[in-house]
Amino acid sequence: MNTSSTSLEASESRPKAVAIITARGGSKRIPHKNVRDFCGKPIISYSIRAALASGVFDEVMVSTDEEAIADVAREYGACVPFLRSAEMAGDYASTDDVIREVLLAYESRGQHFQRFCCIYPTAPFVTAQKLKTAMELLDKAESVMPVVPFSYPPRGELFWKTAGSAESILNF
Repeated sequence: MNTSSTSLEASESRPKAVAIITARGGSKRIPHKNVRDFCGKPIISYSIRAALASGVFDEVMVSTDEEAIADVAREYGACVPFLRSAEMAGDYASTDDVIREVLLAYESRGQHFQRFCCIYPTAPFVTAQKLKTAMELLDKAESVMPVVPFSYPPRGELFWKTAGSAESILNF
């Protein structure tokens, strides 16, 4: 294991956790967006630094199909133990598929994680404290997802249902 990517020593008192930063190389709208400069640093560096600083992950890894992204990820302290498959680098691969591939690859290497956190590489405002809070919430919940209100129509939404009827709408 790359010691620079280890935020803390494994502890028997908490589940082993991995931060998975999903950084595909083939963006069509903004080429090389994951390593583009944002306020003086590659945008992916903010996600990596927040995950490392949180202290809640046994490993902070970047899933990518591109060596240039892998090099930047390693420079900022993440590990890239393997490159993403061509199938998971395509336009139609889902985040769920990528996470499944990562967890199965780790298991095939004898590394097992009880928890994972998916962090997008283009999330420069994620903080170590937000990640800590989210991981603590997993002690009481099966999953955690950030949700914020929008002042304009979002691209997606979740419906909160009680007894089959929609009570409120959560936008994401």
